[in-house]
Parts: sequence; C-alpha cells; structure tokens
Amino acid sequence: MQAASDTTTAQLDSPQEWNLSDLYQGFDDPRLTQDLADLEKQAAAFRQTYRGNVSELTPETIAACLQELETIAQKSGYLYAFPALVFSADTRNAEAKQMQDKVLEAITGIENQLLFFDLALKKLDDAQFAALEAAPVLQPYRHYFYNIAKFRPYTLSEEVEQTRNQDSLTGRQAFIQLRSVHLGEQEYKPVTTPDGKSASTDAELSALLFHPDRDVRYNAYASVRTVMHQHNSLYGYILSTVAQDHKLENQMRVYPSTLHKQLLSDEVSEPVFRAIMDGTRDRFDLWQRYYTLKGKALGQKIRTCDVYAPWGREAVEPLPYKAGVETLLTALEQFDTNYARRAEEFFLKNWVDAKVRPGKRGGAFCWYSHGKHSYLLLSYTDDYNSLFTLAHEMGHGLHFAWIDDRQSYFNSNPPMVLAEIASTFNELLLLDYLLKQAADNPALKKTLITRQLEDQLNLLFRQSTISRLELAVHDRATQGSFDQSFVNEQWQSLYQELCGDAVDVLPEHQYDWARIGHIYFKPFYCYQYTASNIVSLACYQKYLQVGKDFIPGYMELLAAGGSMDQVEALCKYVDVDLENPATIHAALKYVEGLLDQLQAAL
Repeated sequence: MQAASDTTTAQLDSPQEWNLSDLYQGFDDPRLTQDLADLEKQAAAFRQTYRGNVSELTPETIAACLQELETIAQKSGYLYAFPALVFSADTRNAEAKQMQDKVLEAITGIENQLLFFDLALKKLDDAQFAALEAAPVLQPYRHYFYNIAKFRPYTLSEEVEQTRNQDSLTGRQAFIQLRSVHLGEQEYKPVTTPDGKSASTDAELSALLFHPDRDVRYNAYASVRTVMHQHNSLYGYILSTVAQDHKLENQMRVYPSTLHKQLLSDEVSEPVFRAIMDGTRDRFDLWQRYYTLKGKALGQKIRTCDVYAPWGREAVEPLPYKAGVETLLTALEQFDTNYARRAEEFFLKNWVDAKVRPGKRGGAFCWYSHGKHSYLLLSYTDDYNSLFTLAHEMGHGLHFAWIDDRQSYFNSNPPMVLAEIASTFNELLLLDYLLKQAADNPALKKTLITRQLEDQLNLLFRQSTISRLELAVHDRATQGSFDQSFVNEQWQSLYQELCGDAVDVLPEHQYDWARIGHIYFKPFYCYQYTASNIVSLACYQKYLQVGKDFIPGYMELLAAGGSMDQVEALCKYVDVDLENPATIHAALKYVEGLLDQLQAAL
C-alpha cells in the first residue's frame, strides 16, 4: 500500500485535471472524424441488411445483431463522452459546445438508422417474442428482452420515433443544455472570509456553507441565490417546457403519467416508490429533532443557510488533496486490497478532474465509458465534504469497473437504485475509518458524526422532498404550462413542511430548486438516492455483522450491472429485500440511533 500511495500522491500536491487521451487527443484528432464516419457507414449497412426481415431471423442471428449494436453503441459513447467531458470541465469552451452539438446530432442520426431493430423486436407476436426469450443463445440478453417487453405497449411507429429523437435536439434536450450553458456563464458576488480569502465560484461559495462564521455562511448562500432569483423566470420557463414535453410524450405513448414512465425505466414498482415517500414523510421528526439540537448547540435558530454549519467553533484542519486521496485509499484498503488498487488507478492515470476553476460545471459526477473506464469530476476545496464527494464518485467508478469486467454493453447500465449503492457504501467505509483515526480529536469526531447525520438526513428527506416537488410539477403540467412562481411556492411550502419549527426557511430558498440539475435532466431521479441509501445502509449493516464474508456477494452484486432485476439481485447476493417495509424502517432506525448517540454526548 505505502509504496503505491507514494507513487500516486507524488503528483497530487494540488487537485488534478483529467487526461482524456484514452478517448481522443483533441478536437483536431483525425480519429474523431474518422470514427464518426465509420459508425455512420456501419449503421447504414446494418439497416440495409436487416430492416424488414427481423421477424425471420434465427436466435443466433439476433444474438449476432445485438453484439454489433453493442459495438456501435460503445463507440458512439466514446464520441459523445469526449466533447461532453471537455465541456463539463469548462462550460465556457465554445469549441467543446459546438463539437458536442455536432456529435450529438450525428449520433442521433445513427440511432435513427438503427431504431428499426428495437421496434421490430417489440412488434413480434407473443409466441415469437417468448421463443427468443427462451433461446439458449440469447440468455445473456434475458434482462434486455425483459425491458423490451415492458415498453412494448408504449412504442410508436419508426417514423414517429425518429421524429421524437430528432426533435429532442432542438426541443427538450436543447432546453436542458441551455440551462447548463447559462448557469456556467454566471458570475457570483465574491465573499471574503475573516482571514482575507475570497470565494467567487459556485463550488467555493457552496464550501463556505460549512464555514464557522454565521455572516460568511449567509453571504455565500445569498450570493448564489441572488443569481437564481435574477434568472428565476428563465429557469421556470425551461422547467415548464421540459415538463410539457414529457406530458406530450406521455400522451403520444399512452403513459398514465411521467412518474409511471420513469418508474418503468427505473425498475421500481409504484408501491415501493410510495412506501419510500410515505415512510420518509412520516419521520420528518428526525430532521426536525436534529436541527433543533443543532440550534441549541449554536445558541441560535438554524436558517437554511446554516444547515451545514459546524457544531462548534473548534476549527477542523484543512484537508489538502494529496492527504485526502491517501486517506481514501487507506480506508478502501481496509475493506479490500483489490478494491483499493483499482481506486488508485484513477489517480495514477489522471481519470479525475478535481481542480476548482471558473466555468466548471457545478456538482460532481462519474462518467462511464463501457470498454474503457470512468472519469470523475468534482471541485475539491480542501475539506472533508470534498473528500466524501470524492469517495462517493469513486464508488460509482469502482462499480463500473466491476461491471466492465463481466457485462456486455446492453447489460452494463445498472438500474438507479443499484447504481447508487457503491457510492454510499464507500462513504460509510470512509466514515468508519476516519472516526477510528479521530479518537483523540473531539472536534473532528463531532464534525464527522454530525456530517454523517446530515448526509443521511439529506439523502432520506431532502432528496425525497425534491421528488415531492416533481410530483407537483408534473401533475401541474398535465393542466398546461406554469411559471416560476408556481415552482417557488411549491418548493418553499414543501421545505417548510420538512423543516417545521426547527429551521428558519429563508425567503431566498424559494429559488433554490433551479440549482437542482436532476429535475431537468431526468424526472424523479432524486427519490432513488433515498431508495439507494436505504439499501446501502442495509448492505453496510450486513457487512458489519458478517465481516469479510460479505465481500464476495457484494462484488457479485456490483458486477451484475443491469443484467438482472435489481430486487432479485439484492436478495440473491446480499440478502436485502427492497420491497420489505422493514428495510425502510431499519434505515430510519439507524438515523434515529445516530441521533440518540449525539444527544447522549451533548
């Protein structure tokens, strides 16, 4: 471990920038243009060969077709990833934006060429479809066929499906991209801390929400929300347009609702969704109890800008990037050596972009390229919050590494509840390691325990509250368009219900929803953080109970990817039942237990 860590961290005196050369050398790389041209030819040839005769193909030929389609999809992924990643690292890069648009348009054309095959499978009669599902040669694609079957009732003609794909470029997808571009161009009023340091980017201002000074927290909070307020009508218009587009799609495909459509895609039943939403709403008292305790400790009522405030005035030492990386690798090493080694590869090969810079996309993500590896993006601000973000995204990267070892392209995309398990599990591993290291550091120990509580409260309650906002938004969209005032009122009301008397919901908070990218990118994404956190806590409790014997099954769960039903996979590999209300109850009891520990220590 030590020798490898020395090699890794020698180059990490400051947050690193990623190296995308595994994809392409640059926008002038001749392979980029050539690969795009080759893919267009391959797609045209596939269409020429198979369109119109899919119903006559043998299972063996169908299997060969699926393998070719996987190759095309994999290469398309590389072509799109390169400009998208460059753009994410610098949303002010006009060349990246232009190339991203160009590649997306070309890939949409390729997808339209190939659309016939999926549609033809969906239109097979029941007997033919059942025969394909049962064919031995197609068993690796069993779950792929299961998903095709789910969407058979909602499929349109090839011409209409092609039109929907093309319209997306200048329709829903264009509005989503407009928000990203516009947000990346914003300038924020700088905030200066008592020690003379200045913060002016979204990442730096967000980091100041953890600052011990009450005025610094408010000023940082207000700086970002002022910009959200200035552009409130624009972001409201974009959200309304996106929601209206979903409504039109629902009408065309005869989906009962946007929620129904998304739950089908997520492989989550509506009873499970409702159980999660009801189970969390019934325990808002946990959120309110925690922030009441925190307010008493700080001697002032918590405001929405204070929810991440440190509990005491004791300063926690900064955590430079190099030390953070070493800490994370050591924590993962104690879980499993191979797991840690594969994490180390991300730093050795510069698959991470952690540098803070103006114009960089906010937040953090893991971008997986099947057949290669993942790239991680975050803005590391020398604190423990950044380290936990790094652990979270690394969890995604490691999950996909295990998937890549075992699964073909069509089986590589895990349903969203499974997709968040490794990331949360990584955070729990890191927390336990740090708590052991902080035994003689009361300030750090309290910071870590309260951070874990706040993280759990966020995942269980704030994320599900975001999905409650989406329920209201998409329900309102069925009646027609709406403006920003509707969203402001809904968000403020829902947040007030969550906070009760424990947190003062500031007027600026009504504009906060515009910062939540997921409500634009993919409806009802956020409840899955809640669901996955519930499952992750169940997995971690199993690990603590059985120790190293848990690891083989857990790795099998990660490696399963999207090759099987997620409820089935959880039961089979780690003995966790998502459909059992006791699983939700146990997660809430875990948080209640942490609260009891905290209160006893006060």
